Amino acid sequence: MFGRSLCSPLFALLVAAACGRPTAPRPATAAQASAPPPETRGQLAQVRPPPAPCARRGSPRLLLEEADHELDRGEPGRALSCAEEALRAAPRLVAALRLRAEALGELDRTDEARLTLSRALAIDPDDAATLRAAAELYVARLPGDRATLELGLEYALRGARVVERAARPDRELSSALFLLAAMAENDLGASRDALAHADRAVALSGDDPDAHYERGVALYELCRFEEARQALERVRARQPDDAWTLHYLALVAERTGHGRHAEELERRARTLAPDEFGGGVTISRADFEAEVKRAVAALPEVERRALAKVPLEVADVPALDDLTAVDPPLSPSILGLFRGPSEGEPCLPDDGPRCRSVVLYRLNLARFARSRTDLAEQVRVTLLHELGHLHGESDDELRARGLE
Repeated sequence: MFGRSLCSPLFALLVAAACGRPTAPRPATAAQASAPPPETRGQLAQVRPPPAPCARRGSPRLLLEEADHELDRGEPGRALSCAEEALRAAPRLVAALRLRAEALGELDRTDEARLTLSRALAIDPDDAATLRAAAELYVARLPGDRATLELGLEYALRGARVVERAARPDRELSSALFLLAAMAENDLGASRDALAHADRAVALSGDDPDAHYERGVALYELCRFEEARQALERVRARQPDDAWTLHYLALVAERTGHGRHAEELERRARTLAPDEFGGGVTISRADFEAEVKRAVAALPEVERRALAKVPLEVADVPALDDLTAVDPPLSPSILGLFRGPSEGEPCLPDDGPRCRSVVLYRLNLARFARSRTDLAEQVRVTLLHELGHLHGESDDELRARGLE
C-alpha cells in the first residue's frame, strides 16, 4: 500500500528529458524561437540521477514479478525501472502501469502516479488491483481534502464491486478495498458507513490491525466508547507503539471519565509522533473564556447583535446527550455546537425556555490549535460557523464559505 499518511504534499509534475536517435531539425516558429528552452521553464524540469537498473531481464511477466518483489523489499527506484522496462515492451500492459504508479507513489512523485493510474484505468476501468492502487493514492497519500477523499472512496467501492462479481473473489484484495473505503469514510465524517466497511474488512482479513483501527475510530465517532476501546486495545496488543491508536484510546479515556489515564496515553502518543501530536495548547477555563470574549468583541456588528439574543456557553467537551440528539451522532471532537432551530423558525414548547444556544468546547479547540494565535483564530471561525447555523445555513453552505 502507498502508506497511511493523509498529509503528504502534492508535488509538481516532474518532466525528464528523453534520449533517442536525433532527427532533422525543423524551422522554429517565432514563438518557439523566443521561448526559453524546456529545461529552464519554471520548476517543471528536474534532472535526476540515472535510475537503478532492474535486476532481471526477460519477458514483461518476469519484469513485473521483479517490480513487485522490489516494491515489497522497499526499493521503489528499482521497481520503477522494472515496470518501465516492461512498458517499453508492452505499453498498454495495465499491470505494468499499476506497478509503475505504485513505485512513483513511494518515490513521492504523486502527480506522475496519478497520470499513470488514469492511463491504466482508461485502458481497463474494471481492473480491481489498479482501482485499489488508485484508492490507496487518493485516500492514503495525497492531501486529505474532501474532493480527494471522495474520489479515493469511489475507486475503493468500485474495486470492491468488481471483486465481488468475480467467479472466485480475492478475499485479500476485497479486504484491502473495504479498508480503504472505511479510511476515506472516517475522514469524511461518514462513520456509520466506515463501520460497516471496516466490519467487512475484518471479516475478510481475520485480524488485520488496520481494519480494527478504522473500526475503533468509527465506533468512537459514533459515541460507542466501550466498543471503541475494545477495538483499539486489540490494535494496541499487536502494535503497542502506534501513536494514532494511543491518541484515540486517550480520547476514549477522556470521554469515559479517566482523565489521568487519557493524559498518560496522549503524552505517549506525542513522544512517539511529535510531528503528528506536538501541537495543541494548554489553556485554563478562565483564559479560554477571556479568549471567547475577545472573539465576540471582534465580530462584525451584525453578528454581535445576533449573538446577543442567544446564550453563549463554554464547556470542556460535548455532553453525550447533545451528541446523541441526532442520528447518526455528532462527533465527540466537534469544536462547537448550535442548539435549536434557526432564527427564522419558531421555538416549540418542548424546546424549553432556552430555545437556542451556542456552545464552544475548550479541550477540543485547545487540542485542535497549534498555538495560542491559532486558538484565537479557531475560536473566531467556530463562532462564525455556529452563527451560520443560527442564520439557517447548512454544513455544505458553510463549507463553501470556508467555515467547515
